Amino acid sequence: MVASSSSLPQNIARCLVLALVAAALWWHAGVLLPFVLSMVLAYVLRPGVDRLIRARVPRVLAVALSLLMVFLTASVLLLLLVPIVSQLVPMIRSQLPDLLTQGWQALVPRLSALGVEVPSSIDQVKAQLVELLQTHGSEWGSALWRSAVAGGSGLFALLGYAFLVPMLAFYWLLDWDRLTQAARGLLPWRVRPALNELLDEVDSLMGQYLRGQALVMLILAVYYSVGLSLFGFKLALPIGVFTGLAVCIPYLGFGLGLLLALLAGVLQFAAAGEGVLQPLVGVAVVYGLGQVIESVALTPRLVGERIGLHPLGVILALMLFGQWLGFWGIVVALPCAACLTVIGRRLLARWRASADFLRTE
Repeated sequence: MVASSSSLPQNIARCLVLALVAAALWWHAGVLLPFVLSMVLAYVLRPGVDRLIRARVPRVLAVALSLLMVFLTASVLLLLLVPIVSQLVPMIRSQLPDLLTQGWQALVPRLSALGVEVPSSIDQVKAQLVELLQTHGSEWGSALWRSAVAGGSGLFALLGYAFLVPMLAFYWLLDWDRLTQAARGLLPWRVRPALNELLDEVDSLMGQYLRGQALVMLILAVYYSVGLSLFGFKLALPIGVFTGLAVCIPYLGFGLGLLLALLAGVLQFAAAGEGVLQPLVGVAVVYGLGQVIESVALTPRLVGERIGLHPLGVILALMLFGQWLGFWGIVVALPCAACLTVIGRRLLARWRASADFLRTE
């Protein structure tokens, strides 16, 4: 009883220390974010760096080559937007007003037949728009200015991360083995074997997940490029590859690719006088079937099975983490679910080997 009472203050002190550390980390989350992102990037690049080192490439050069590959991949993804933007912007300027006018003229009779009062001409729409701007223009202008200032600061922060994260990842990769050994050396001796084994299993599982995700992106990039080209889209290759690579961001990447394909197709076929039915059908077929293929076949099979998750578990993980953390929860749902799966297996195995589980009375 004495030992128990003496250990109580120690436990309280440990809890207080952990609470203070957690509060300090939360308070400095903005400062620590680039370090966390750079550590994740270093973790992803570490297998490639190790292979280059085994091929007798100096560590500094191996790290530099790995980061160069990341830079080239990001540059290719950005360059894919160049033909899309350079061709879409002039088409939008020249064709979008006429398309809106035609759509308005086709919509007005149907709305009028339903008893909805709408302006009968474009001039009335312009007059109402001018009046609306004169009435609320100052309020909207101040709101847009505040939004632009906030967006500008966010853009500068993003550019800063684009420079800082690779630089920090370079230093992580240079001393990865020494830093990880030092971190594991802080663990108590009695938990080191089990925890080291757990970390090794998580490491192996995350490698399988990353390879599966890369394979899904490659397959979808080919699929969307071929599918859009079969329907006659001139920008099939850049839009298809961009969509396939952007699916690593669930929902957002697919939605952006869908919007680009829809806009490019409507403007292209409308300029040729072929109407908008063919691009609408093409986008609906290609992207609808692509979403089914990704969600039913590719992600559950190539990603879900590699991390030991049933398709139902994949869907549940996306829904739960999305509910908890929003957009970023969806991004990290499957990796976190993979880690929790490994921990759950260990706990389940320990429970099945326990005396309470094996007790028959």
